[in-house]
Amino acid sequence: MNHELLWVLGLLAIVIILFVINRPRMDVVALLVILALPLLGILTVEQALAGFSDPNVVLIAALFVIGEGLVRTGIAYRIGEWMSERAGNSEARLLVLLMVAVAGLGSIMSSTGVVAIFIPVVLSIAARLQLSPSRLMMPLAFAGLISGMLSLVATPPNVVVHSELVRHGEAGFSFFSFTPFGLVVLVLGIGYMLLTRHWLNGEVRKDGRVESRRTLLDLVLDYKLNGRERRLRIRPQSPLIGHNLGELQLRTRHGANVIGIERQHKFTTRVIAADSGTVLHQGDVLLLDLFAKHDDLRSLCQTMHLEPLHFKAAYFIDQSQDLGMAEVSLPPGSQLIGKSILELAFRTRYGLNVVGLRRDQAAIEEQLVEEKLRLGDTLLVVGPWKAVRQLQSKPKDFLVLSLPAEIDLVAPARTRAPQALLSLAVMVGLMVSGAVPNVIAALIGCLLMGAGRCIDMNSAYRAIHWQSLVLIVGMLPFAQALQKTGGIDLAVGGLVNVLGGAGPSAILACLFAVTAVIGLFISNTATAVLMAPVAVSTAAQLGMSPYPFAMTVALAASAAFMTPVSSPVNTLVLGPGQYRFADFVKIGVPFTVLVMLVTVVMVPWFFGL
Repeated sequence: MNHELLWVLGLLAIVIILFVINRPRMDVVALLVILALPLLGILTVEQALAGFSDPNVVLIAALFVIGEGLVRTGIAYRIGEWMSERAGNSEARLLVLLMVAVAGLGSIMSSTGVVAIFIPVVLSIAARLQLSPSRLMMPLAFAGLISGMLSLVATPPNVVVHSELVRHGEAGFSFFSFTPFGLVVLVLGIGYMLLTRHWLNGEVRKDGRVESRRTLLDLVLDYKLNGRERRLRIRPQSPLIGHNLGELQLRTRHGANVIGIERQHKFTTRVIAADSGTVLHQGDVLLLDLFAKHDDLRSLCQTMHLEPLHFKAAYFIDQSQDLGMAEVSLPPGSQLIGKSILELAFRTRYGLNVVGLRRDQAAIEEQLVEEKLRLGDTLLVVGPWKAVRQLQSKPKDFLVLSLPAEIDLVAPARTRAPQALLSLAVMVGLMVSGAVPNVIAALIGCLLMGAGRCIDMNSAYRAIHWQSLVLIVGMLPFAQALQKTGGIDLAVGGLVNVLGGAGPSAILACLFAVTAVIGLFISNTATAVLMAPVAVSTAAQLGMSPYPFAMTVALAASAAFMTPVSSPVNTLVLGPGQYRFADFVKIGVPFTVLVMLVTVVMVPWFFGL
């Protein structure tokens, strides 16, 4: 063992310790590695910085942008809505649909992003079904991890392992090389979670609501809005047609506050903001906050030729993609103090409707629009999310107390969903056909997302997880340093000497176990960077195909089921699922062993040994 290898191994040990204690951040550690290797004379500056020009780093960045396009167009959220409707009141059906939906989405976008999107959706469904969130959150996390086994671009470790094969002169994996293994693991995962979910019984609040960020429903209940919502369609003979809301003065004459309008637009129905200049059309559906009595409503419908319609959820919560709420208070010096809502022409000035007022912790329900506002009053406003967000830019008049959890699910480019799906289809088609390199296909997909206005440049840059990219860039030269100093040969030699006589299956099992254990302490991407060269070199020394060994490492890197800190996906569900560390160990360790057995059996059968 030469002194250069000792330096590299010592540096590796320090890096792993820093990763475990997470001090400093992992991307900072990766930059320190880039700095240390040239200073120690192990690599040249060009070799240490080669990761910045690696095509796979660009590919991973592009995939973050593609995933953000799917989020901004609401595709992921619509799948969650569809899943909720299909599941009905069946917990088992919900679990199956949840895992299939999350795994499917995670195969083409960041699994961490998918799980983050679905957490509030699952919490809402759990509250409706009177279920403990713990029975659904771990299946959600496991599905996110399994999604990494479904396609080449599903997770960075797959791309890293593919790149290592290409570096050794091999063709690499195709887009669907991972799919057979991922599908089998997904089916086993669904069955496993159906059996073990009974071990995950957290507490449910007596009112059925889940402890989390305040939601639209919380605000509706706090301000006693239930029963005031109405949906009224404008019939052909209605005198409202062709007039704007300012002329009609529905609030002062009939006690009806129009907070939004459902209007047919081509093949979809959109909710548009209601202001004084909005002209009403035949067939429009008025979303009303009604202060009038029931008899007044009946009279309004008869004289204005309006047709009452049903609504799905309390106070138009099912319209949360378009209409938002915010709770604001009046600070000292606010120009709103001493004036009523009517005097302020609030809707005209701010594009929002005041539907609730609390004073001294009590909701004021009568004569709301005529009440003089006081210092410390809390208002509940409703309107387009864009207008809700703009309140934060008016600190002299408003202090925004809270924005509901649903704001995280809002799709600002919701009408661009077809363009996003087309962009995704083009990218996947190019990758599957091999017509262009994967990185070019991903960049084409990004440009199509931009051209279709599914995403803008600011959102694209924010979507890229720069910490992950810097981590990959910093760890790639580490693998090269181990190769150059003989560290890879030493690891391969020890592995072959110990297990060579036991056969290839034993070596695959050992590779899987070592990769999974290392993944407990450092990120799965860094684990793949370190273990991929070992896998390919082991195959070369044994005179076998490198594909089964590389695939084993890739699958093991995604099998981070054993602890809540093994993957960001697990960490995300730890709080909402009310889990302890032991819960992941109890459920995750047996499933990891099951995935290892599947890998050792299936990989040699598919690739041959």
